[in-house]
Amino acid sequence: MSELVNKSQRAIAHKGVVKPRKVKKQKSLWWMYLPALIVVSVFIIYPFLNGIRVSFTDWNGFSQTKNWVGLEQYKRMFQDSNTWLVVKNTLLYGIGSTIFQNVIGLLYALLLNKSIRLKSLTRTIIYLPVIISPLVMGYIWYFFFAYQGGALNDVLMLFGLNKINALGNPDVNPWIIVFVNTYQFVGIAMIIYLAGLQSISKDFYEAADIDGASVFQKFKNITLPLLMPAITINVVLNIIGGLKLFDVILALTGGGPGNASQSMSTFMYSLYFSRQDAGYAATQGVLMAFITLVFSLLALAYFKRKEVDA
Repeated sequence: MSELVNKSQRAIAHKGVVKPRKVKKQKSLWWMYLPALIVVSVFIIYPFLNGIRVSFTDWNGFSQTKNWVGLEQYKRMFQDSNTWLVVKNTLLYGIGSTIFQNVIGLLYALLLNKSIRLKSLTRTIIYLPVIISPLVMGYIWYFFFAYQGGALNDVLMLFGLNKINALGNPDVNPWIIVFVNTYQFVGIAMIIYLAGLQSISKDFYEAADIDGASVFQKFKNITLPLLMPAITINVVLNIIGGLKLFDVILALTGGGPGNASQSMSTFMYSLYFSRQDAGYAATQGVLMAFITLVFSLLALAYFKRKEVDA
């Protein structure tokens, strides 16, 4: 009896020793987050909070003094007609690129999910523009659309047609920017959709074939619902990327003519470096962050509700 009691006591003591070790080990794991937390705090959180503070000043970006002006910069922003122009352009770049990238990326993925010749080569060619710098990609397409010496106008003149100033037309150049952004990043959407398609069990399609379902019915009732996680990822990434578009615009049009093709990112750049109006640029940055947050969270919440369990 005493031996049994001693064993029980030793077991209890053993548990008492192990449990603190487990707790200590779990606590030590939190130190693994510290480097990432420091990087995020230094390069994202602090600059953002500092930008909010600057938005309440009339700082020119270079002076050592920052005069507090309260909400004056925000009043100025909402009364500025350029604000609504760049917001409209930014939404066009964000939403337009998102729609085209997802539709075209899904079509590519559906095609490459089938057994076709040169599938790997085709996938590589579609994805290849992703690895090119957006600034370089913008300059590549600039020399295609440029009025003087552009490849497009050279072809038109070869057939006896008049040259067109596509990049100088404010009704056309925003759509050229959407096109270039879509062309460059559609490969990411394609890869994500391809991974989603390959994760769908063939049993669903075999059961649908037995029931006599058409191709459209299988896409609508099987493929699309089970692709919702991939759609959620693509839509949120595309919205964020499109709303903060900068490099391509700078290379293609520089935001011109005037402010016709400016996004909020390029408008902030112009305000800070060209006009030395850092306080107002920070105010535009706060608005851009708010718009990006709202649209990305709305898209995330909407598509998350559409997801189903396989």
